[in-house]
Amino acid sequence: MKKDMRYLCYPFMRESASTVDFEIRTDSLTTRIGEAIAVNDIPQIIEDLRYLQPMVYHLNGSVRGKLAITEQDLADLSQLYDRYVAEVKEEIDQFVLPQGTHGACILHVCRSEAKKSVRALHHVTLEREVPEHLMDYANLLANVFFVMAVYANKQHGVDEIPFVSKSYPTKRMKKKETHS
Repeated sequence: MKKDMRYLCYPFMRESASTVDFEIRTDSLTTRIGEAIAVNDIPQIIEDLRYLQPMVYHLNGSVRGKLAITEQDLADLSQLYDRYVAEVKEEIDQFVLPQGTHGACILHVCRSEAKKSVRALHHVTLEREVPEHLMDYANLLANVFFVMAVYANKQHGVDEIPFVSKSYPTKRMKKKETHS
């Protein structure tokens, strides 16, 4: 007798491979991107999130199925990152707390979910070969969400709050030698 599909939320759930965890993590990230779209009011961020949301599902399927994330997709994501960094370079010269507007906070959640996806993808690489550009894409994705969050705060006039760790001391800058 055929299994009633209403009792199956995901066909690979009982597999032991790390691929399952990666796919669940990226599904969670895609859902959080949808939430970020819903709460953000900055047209550029909304447009970029609408672009990124299906790309994360393409990343999801690129491990088990057909490779859907290309080197060009990585280059496009890198350009997106560079565009946001150009807008917030002064605000990101130090570690900052994940805070600010509701939209920025959800983007920080996306950043965190993306990092969890990177970690899950790392576990996949311990079991099978994964194209290096997929790891690069996943890592860069987390960084894109970070700069988007800072940009969202900047657009709303919310200052970033620096975080100075008690656990990891900052490195001192070497004094430049002057030659006469």
